[in-house]
Amino acid sequence: MAERELLAQCIIFNDKMKVNETIAAVYKKYYCLNDNSRCARYMVFMKLGRESVPKNLLPNMIEEVNKIPSGK
Repeated sequence: MAERELLAQCIIFNDKMKVNETIAAVYKKYYCLNDNSRCARYMVFMKLGRESVPKNLLPNMIEEVNKIPSGK
């Protein structure tokens, strides 16, 4: 499944982003392993590509997705 392949590059899933351990576990369970279509990082990735995903964007920051310029 292509969606699961994205986990190998996800900074949240791979603990490359400074996030509280407990909160990171919730993000992983809710967004990474459940329904990643609700993940703000995934939304930006699908809409604009990996290079457009802000490093500090958390999975629950849906309101920020619309603020990111599309570059088109």
